[in-house]
Order: sequence, then C-alpha cells, then structure tokens
Amino acid sequence: MTQTLPDHRLIDGRNVARRILAECKDYTDEQNNLGRLVSICIGDVPETEVYVRNQARGAERAGLPFEQVNWDANITQDEAKQIIQQMNDDASILGVIIQRPAPAHINIRSLQSAVHPLKDVEGMNPASIGNIVYSDVALAPCTAAASVELIKETGLNLEGLEVVMIGHSEIVGKPAAMMLMAEGATVTVCHHLTRSVAMHSRRADVVVVAVGIAGFLGPDMIKPGAAVIDIGINQITDEDGNFKIVGDVQTQAVTEVAGWITPVPGGVGPVTVAILIRNAIVAHKRQVAAGWIS
Repeated sequence: MTQTLPDHRLIDGRNVARRILAECKDYTDEQNNLGRLVSICIGDVPETEVYVRNQARGAERAGLPFEQVNWDANITQDEAKQIIQQMNDDASILGVIIQRPAPAHINIRSLQSAVHPLKDVEGMNPASIGNIVYSDVALAPCTAAASVELIKETGLNLEGLEVVMIGHSEIVGKPAAMMLMAEGATVTVCHHLTRSVAMHSRRADVVVVAVGIAGFLGPDMIKPGAAVIDIGINQITDEDGNFKIVGDVQTQAVTEVAGWITPVPGGVGPVTVAILIRNAIVAHKRQVAAGWIS
C-alpha cells in the first residue's frame, strides 16, 4: 500500500492554485474589456492537450476568455511570426501562449521573442526574463514563478534564506534563482558541471530541483527540516508495467527528512497554470496603463 504523505509536510499546489485563480476572478469581475488569451499549437502534438486543457480550465475559473488555435505543421517561421505580429496589434487579444513542442523547423525561442512583452503571459520574451535582473518579476516565466510561490507558502522568510537551485535552464533554473535573489534569498545554482551537488544541497533551507531525472534527489541530499520544491516531470514504468508520472525527488523517502515537500503531480504543475493566469491579469493592467485598452 502506498504511504500517504503527512499533511503538515505536503504543500498542496492545487490549493495554492485555487487561491490565485480566485484572486484573479475578483479582478476580472470588475472589468468590462478583458480580451482573450490565445493558445497556439503548431501541428498535431498530443502531449500538449493536457496543458491546453488545464490552461483553458484555469482561464474559465478566473473569468478570462480563452481560445485555442491550431496551425498547420508546415507553417513557415516567417508566416508564424507574421501572425504573431498581427496578434500583437489586435486589441481583442490579451495574451499569447505558444505551446511546446513544435515541429523541428520552428524556432520556438524566436517566436517567443516575437510576442510583445505586454502580451507575453508566459514570461518567455527575453525582455520579460531580462526584467527579472532589475527585480521586475511580475511577468516572469510561469514555472519559475510557481516555485517561488510555493516557497512562500511554507511561511519561511525569504530574506537571507539559503536556497539551492539544482538545474540552470533558461526558463526555470536561471529565472527562479534571480527571482529568489530579488526576494533577498542567498542562492546557489548547481548544474551538470557541479562537482558535488549534495555538498551544496545539504546546507540549504530550501532545495529546488529541475533536472529531469526521476528520483535524482534522495534523503541524504537535504538537511532535516528543509523545504523541497520538485519541478521535475518524468514518465517511468512501474513494476507492473504501467506508466506513471514522478518528479526529480524520491518523494516518500525525502518526506521523512523534509519539513515541506511538493508532490508530483499536484505540486508545481497546478500553480504554474495559475501563475499564467495571474500574468494575464498583470498584462491587462499594464496594457491599460499603456493606453492600449480602456
């Protein structure tokens, strides 16, 4: 029988997401001209269906119109960028979401750069990521922002907090580290060239893991009482031959040592969707301030 995680250690991402979406709904209830979120899928990519469905559900709960569009897999890079430019100029579109993966001939980073920063609800435009360096974190990459939100959920004071970020990707590890520094935390970033990850992680008050390796973080790699934020999503086959989703953390074993821990699924994932919707609210406020909409 699978052991149930102790309630006092489990950070329930679904509850956090519900709170964020409720706050967004309070805002949208007061607005008359919100515009819609547009989600773009390029080609037939079944693995994006869950993400799109969750984003649509989150938008509905927050009172935001949501539209899914599907582009032909043979669309060229230039054609895609031209359509995105039209969306930038369309006042009825609040934000643009580009689903991944995309066909090999499509440069996703280039498309993300084409989305105007004020419509970049995913926080993927280089300008959005660059703003974090200047402590403007309101439109940050969603997963990175979700990890910070979940750390705050523990009630720990981020000022002076010792955080180890394991993983340094451009859309999670690096922006999460910068966001935490903006909150006053002391951050160490570990990656594949780090000689002893455990040496760093064992001294941390908080360990954030985003390496894409199932069960990477074990109980011997954290100090007692630390908070562990698991961003990993890995599909494995269990002893019965069934597929299941697990994180980068040996959840049950680490739970015996950690003070707080996020489960997979049900931890970072729901909060990431809620942050996307919260980013849309920020985008609306900034578009109003810029005179784009009234």
